[in-house]
Amino acid sequence: MTYVSKSLLAISIALPLAFSAYAKPIPDSASMDIHFELPAIQASMYARPYVAVWIEDQQRKSVRTVQLWVGKDEWLKDLRSWWRKVGRYDRELVDAVTSATRPAGEYRFSWDGLDDAGNRVEQGTYTFYAEVVREHGGRNYIRQKIQLGESSMTHQLAPTQETGTITLSYLVND
Repeated sequence: MTYVSKSLLAISIALPLAFSAYAKPIPDSASMDIHFELPAIQASMYARPYVAVWIEDQQRKSVRTVQLWVGKDEWLKDLRSWWRKVGRYDRELVDAVTSATRPAGEYRFSWDGLDDAGNRVEQGTYTFYAEVVREHGGRNYIRQKIQLGESSMTHQLAPTQETGTITLSYLVND
């Protein structure tokens, strides 16, 4: 390996570490309110959907599972995207966040800006994900880039076959 190659390698390792030392967490007052709707679906074999809502960082690593609605553990694998990234690796997390499936209706919940380990996330670009799967029904995988920083923002996501409108409101209170 040449001197130039070694120098470039050292810089490529040191540069991300240097920038991470200056990363700023989102403000303590910041949180994201989520308005989530499950539409009434007329079907002869209607079953309540399984729902996973989570946040990933720019490296596509899950930082927080916000909601997880399933009936029994055996159905967790039906939430394929969430299961492959998060569920199959962390049984304690699954036990901590799982709750019962919900009927059609409007739901509000919030994310406090903390990761699954309880640390405040850094400012930057994240992705909101919602996966909704219904036995004898459809499957929707929804994602939305979000910018978390010093300013509030709102995104409204269009309805899908299995969801109504989803509104994400990142709020930074003074």
